[in-house]
Amino acid sequence: MGLFSLTQELAVDLGTANTLIIYNGKVVVDEPSIIAVNVHTGKVEAIGDEARKMQGKTHPNIKTIRPLKDGVIADFNAAEQMLRGMIKKVKTPGHLFTPSLKMVICIPSGSTNVEMRTVRESAEHAGGRDVYMIFEPMAAALGAGLDVEAPEGNMIIDIGGGTTEIACISLGGIVCSESIDVAGDVFTDDIQKYIKQQYNVKIGERTAENIKMAVGAALRELETPPEDFVVTGPNLLTALPTTINISYSEVAYALEKSLLKVDAAVMKVLENVPPELYTDIVRNGIYLAGGGALIKGLDKRLQEKTGIPFVIAEDPLRAIVRGTGIALKNIDKFSFLMK
Repeated sequence: MGLFSLTQELAVDLGTANTLIIYNGKVVVDEPSIIAVNVHTGKVEAIGDEARKMQGKTHPNIKTIRPLKDGVIADFNAAEQMLRGMIKKVKTPGHLFTPSLKMVICIPSGSTNVEMRTVRESAEHAGGRDVYMIFEPMAAALGAGLDVEAPEGNMIIDIGGGTTEIACISLGGIVCSESIDVAGDVFTDDIQKYIKQQYNVKIGERTAENIKMAVGAALRELETPPEDFVVTGPNLLTALPTTINISYSEVAYALEKSLLKVDAAVMKVLENVPPELYTDIVRNGIYLAGGGALIKGLDKRLQEKTGIPFVIAEDPLRAIVRGTGIALKNIDKFSFLMK
């Protein structure tokens, strides 16, 4: 790279929940996709981890914004400012000039042309000179170590913050896919609603997220159950503090309706897989990536529903950005990248 390298190459997973950036083969940014803005001046107060600490704790002069919703940009200006701030966090010593950026960004497979253009424009406004895009399931498959260009069927399920992407991949292309807006954010909302209805206790988004990570489960019975999660919140009737213990089986009950939609989407894709590729998928197994892959018992639940073995990708939270990084190194080789 050095003093005369005027191009900086970045692989970006611009996710609903987290944004990750790979530079020089390493994940250098891994922070929540959230930005805190001063309402009066429009000045950015914080980005990523610092902004997340403010979430739910701000006064009227500061608001926290999550620029992406359901995998797509909902607030263009906030997304651009957040991306610009995240790129600044990439430490690049030794540059005399501001380098031009070559970027590969992953996007949901169900993105419309308008949504794709919005992502591209955000990246360009944040300094991107050459911007390429890759569909999330393809990036997840690459990150899970699958040979996406082989003449055989591979199936990947990427459960992110805003969308669940399910795709059958063969010969460097997506044969059939399904993208649904039931994912991490919906699971968090399910937990909030359950605790409100069941215990008359109000909890914030961050607390619900912590419950999901600690005791989130897809089955009512697990072989190695996690300890109950203790949460304190105001009683909606009395406003007095109430402490409750939340078990994993309660969370599994709270998530059931949403998980049924994931089950249905998986079956829908399997119904559309050509017979020859179906045989490959049964032999190779179905891969799970994204934060949702960490929900306890999800692989076992889906295995029971489909009769096909499930494999959780190594470090599923970073599988998508790893795959985007592989695509960045092979820009000239991979024909499925969109410019």
